[in-house]
Order: sequence, then C-alpha cells, then structure tokens
Amino acid sequence: VQLQASGGGLVQAGGSLRISCVASGRTFGDYRVAWFRQVPGKEREFVGQINNNGDSTYYVDAVKGRFTISRDNVNKTVHLQMNSLKPEDTAVYYCAARWSTTAAVAMFASQYSVWGQGTLVTVSS
Repeated sequence: VQLQASGGGLVQAGGSLRISCVASGRTFGDYRVAWFRQVPGKEREFVGQINNNGDSTYYVDAVKGRFTISRDNVNKTVHLQMNSLKPEDTAVYYCAARWSTTAAVAMFASQYSVWGQGTLVTVSS
C-alpha cells in the first residue's frame, strides 16, 4: 500500500482543520493507520491510531477530545479531524500504516513500514 496525505494549511488558534490520507493498493483494510507529527529539531511524535475496520481509535493525551481519526476502507481514506487547534499543534503531519492483526497500539515510528509524504499544519495565535 502507498499513502498520500493532503489538506494541511494555515488556521487560527481555536479553529478546525481536516487532513486526509489516501491509500493505493488492494489490501488497505489489512493495515492499521496512524498519524504522527513532527516539528523541526524534534522526533516524530505519535498522535493517534485507528484499527483496521475503524471501530477503535487511540490518541495521545495532548490531542484527546480535540482530534478524531476516521477511515473509509471502501474509498481507502483516513481522515484526521482537528478541532480547537492550538499553536503547539503546528507541525508537519504524516500518516503511516502497518500491517497488523493484533490489538496493540503502536506508538513508535519504527513500527510503521508505509508513510505518506507529510502535510504542513500551521496554527497561528
């Protein structure tokens, strides 16, 4: 599977933005998908994960209650809806996928074998 992220942009603090990740390949439903983010000089940070069929999600505390991950396996798309954005959410956001049949949450970038190209989200104060 291959991934392509889109939808980033500039938004004011308190605003909302939805970014998307479109997959190609026939086995998208076999992959768990996560969103990571990265700012210059820092390691890539796990944001959240959605399981294969979309009925289970996990988020880090920093975004819990503000961000929502959803997926549409028919259209091979994963969305990250970001509400109540803060300046500290400014980063390049990456979608990533890993083939998995377990329920464990994978929070490390090294656990993901497929990456999208990243999309920049800038939140102004």
